[in-house]
Amino acid sequence: MPIINAVFNWFIKKRIHQIELFMKYPDEVQEEWFEHLIASAQHTEWGKQHHYKSVESLHDFKQRVPIQNYDTLKPYIERMLAGEQNVLWPTEIKWFAKSSGTTSDRSKFIPVSAEALEECHMKGGKDMLTLYCNNRPNARLFTGKSLTLGGSHQVSQLNADTFFGDLSAVIMKNLPLWAEFYRTPDLDIALLENFEEKIEKMAHATKDVNVTGISGVPTWNIVLFKKILEVTGKRNLLEVWPNLELYFHGAVNFTPYREQFKLLIPNGDMYYLETYNASEGFFGIQDREAPGEMLLMLDYGIFYEFLPLENLEDEQPETLTLDQVELGRNYALIISTNAGLWRYMIGDTIRFTSLVPYRIQITGRTKHFINAFGEEVIIDNAERALQEACRQTGAIVRDYTAGPIYFEGNNAGGHEWIIEFEKKPAEFERFVDLMDETLRKINSDYDAKRFKDMALRRPVVHRAPEGTFFRWMKERGKLGGQHKVPRLANNREYVDGLLAILEPANRAV
Repeated sequence: MPIINAVFNWFIKKRIHQIELFMKYPDEVQEEWFEHLIASAQHTEWGKQHHYKSVESLHDFKQRVPIQNYDTLKPYIERMLAGEQNVLWPTEIKWFAKSSGTTSDRSKFIPVSAEALEECHMKGGKDMLTLYCNNRPNARLFTGKSLTLGGSHQVSQLNADTFFGDLSAVIMKNLPLWAEFYRTPDLDIALLENFEEKIEKMAHATKDVNVTGISGVPTWNIVLFKKILEVTGKRNLLEVWPNLELYFHGAVNFTPYREQFKLLIPNGDMYYLETYNASEGFFGIQDREAPGEMLLMLDYGIFYEFLPLENLEDEQPETLTLDQVELGRNYALIISTNAGLWRYMIGDTIRFTSLVPYRIQITGRTKHFINAFGEEVIIDNAERALQEACRQTGAIVRDYTAGPIYFEGNNAGGHEWIIEFEKKPAEFERFVDLMDETLRKINSDYDAKRFKDMALRRPVVHRAPEGTFFRWMKERGKLGGQHKVPRLANNREYVDGLLAILEPANRAV
């Protein structure tokens, strides 16, 4: 096994040269992909409707193709689900990633072409290993197996030629043999649809395996880890898997989970590597030991545009290309892909932390924020405030959500938070004050509205009992997979839903 590990390390690092090329020539690489995508799709139904054959510049493209979302592309995708081809992309599309994104539908079905599967999602998976092995020359990842907690929907068949499932399930069904050999547990367990049954069986199936790496969404991995400790009677994961060295995480900000993972994996040398992989594409990978920022991957068959967040509501918003972006500004991400998503707004907001090379942070969602009073609080603000409050009070937050308290009579508005703690703060009222003070420091709009409690009063915070968010997500049919606890909302849907299941005696304000 050590010999195989050494061979894998040598082989996989050959990709580093190509990564260095797009880091050095980002604009040229993106221009090549733009031209390739337009040329490839000119004879599709979409390409003909938007006259791709005569597109000579990005300006032409923007003039002919408005910014899209799932609802605008849905009529085309529904025909593809029924088996029609050459609609948005020229090659056969028979795979669709089922996602629970923020649209008018309960679920989205994102087309996954053979090119997107191989040149984007699979390539991203290989590059995760490439960058890790490059950063850790003594890595021994391949001496054991990688545990993957996959999605909540296994692959299903719509018709003779069309299949759908969570992105993780689609990828697992198409893994090359070498990757399948290094993965655990078996597919019949990994793709179970019942999340609680899957957790139980995964715990028993993997407790005696030499697991060296783990990947998945932090929220659900913690549920699995606690089940494994319950089954084995061990105190932490290193007593179960002594050779564990790497955790690939994504989908949500890892900051609120970092302290929980330190308790579960008490190893200062444990490597945490963040990825930005969505049903629509694989966008970023952490390429150095700098938590919270990722290298924007530019040669995955995706052309990027960036819409300044302040222009989001413009009638004809003007997008920027890579060479026009600035550090520190929030942008909505717009993509055109080798699966036929054209100028598609995926709903995430990002900011650039570096322009040479291009590195990004995810700052939130275009629909997940609180702006009921002009305060413009985004997820990044909320998590920085929680991090500071936790640091000063010794708390660890497991999950949270927040929404507005509307004006009533002469009372000012406010924000209402529901927080489930892994470790409660030493002084709860101080925790709330620190959170509020930090928000005021980092968000001038919030600070202005908090002046003398005129528009916003001090936040109202409820401490939720252990298991509250798990129960709520279960009741909503949102356990496992890519489902995320919604952090912020500009309405009271999530807050009221959670308050409804909290016993009055368990609420602490």
